[in-house]
Amino acid sequence: MIPAERGIFAVELRAGCAFLNCAMPLIDKPLAELKQYQGLNPRPADFDAYWDAALRELDATDPSPELVPSKEIAPQHSEAFDLWFTGVGGARIYAKYVRPRKSAGRHPAVLQFHGYTGHGGDFASRLAWSGEGFCVAALDCRGQGGRSEDNGSVQGTTNRGHIIRGLDDPDPRQLYFRQVFLDTAQLARVVMGFPEVDAARVGAMGLSQGGALTLACAALEPRLKRAAPVFPFLCDYQRVWEMDLAKDAYEELRIWFRHFDPQHRREREVFTKLGYIDCQHLAPRIKAEVLMFTGLMDAICPPSSQFAAYNKITAPKDMVIYPDYGHEAYLPGESDRTFNFLRGL
Repeated sequence: MIPAERGIFAVELRAGCAFLNCAMPLIDKPLAELKQYQGLNPRPADFDAYWDAALRELDATDPSPELVPSKEIAPQHSEAFDLWFTGVGGARIYAKYVRPRKSAGRHPAVLQFHGYTGHGGDFASRLAWSGEGFCVAALDCRGQGGRSEDNGSVQGTTNRGHIIRGLDDPDPRQLYFRQVFLDTAQLARVVMGFPEVDAARVGAMGLSQGGALTLACAALEPRLKRAAPVFPFLCDYQRVWEMDLAKDAYEELRIWFRHFDPQHRREREVFTKLGYIDCQHLAPRIKAEVLMFTGLMDAICPPSSQFAAYNKITAPKDMVIYPDYGHEAYLPGESDRTFNFLRGL
């Protein structure tokens, strides 16, 4: 148990460690039960075949990467680029890329993924990493707030959300997050192929949707060495629904049922289809070392949904718990801990 500011406790969960034993408010299962929780959302019977085929499609997609010197910033000790590459379906995907200037040898690299509906942020926030000798790539998810091309079309509604995009298409390969998950793996492959990058020393990080994409990237690119997801989104949809938390980031689930299946006649079918893009089912594929951060008062991505993924990771892993924190932009010590974790690449 590590004391943090204002009496908050950050608790590291390692195999064999005791769990926090003091009284605390609960919005979810007790911590001891969270440790054992294995998730509710169905796993499609052909889940492995689905993702194996997706990776074959990625293998057949020439990324054709292009680095264009940025006109937005001119750092003294780093080089900044607009990075473009091709994802599945032919979409041109954008990421900000920063690397140390005029430095010999190969460098570790960090992939950064943003929150839902956002974008990869500014170049300046990456300079601390490049100043420490890292190459950094920050992805813009297709169809969200950044510059990546969104060229997909689906049958059925795209009403107010990306989780439900492709849900009514007969082909489950049309699910929006399938394409984004594959974009994370394509980004990793592109960065690993740069001559200045040591492909054996690449990690990933992100909060919320970025945490989910960190898990997905680690699952689909087995060479990734370390992954630091913070309160990951896109885990255990049915649990979120049954906790009556299909609001905020998950609101589109409620909207979809109200508009298109008001009597829930297709409930099992819908959650099973969502199982293709549920990070808990991808988690057993992860080979990277994982450091996850979770707030037990998270009412956006409830702790049980996060534990559903964490408990299925068989690679080395730790979890840092904040009992009194929810889905917040700032968890005390998280940024420093993540930096130190990834600096060890």
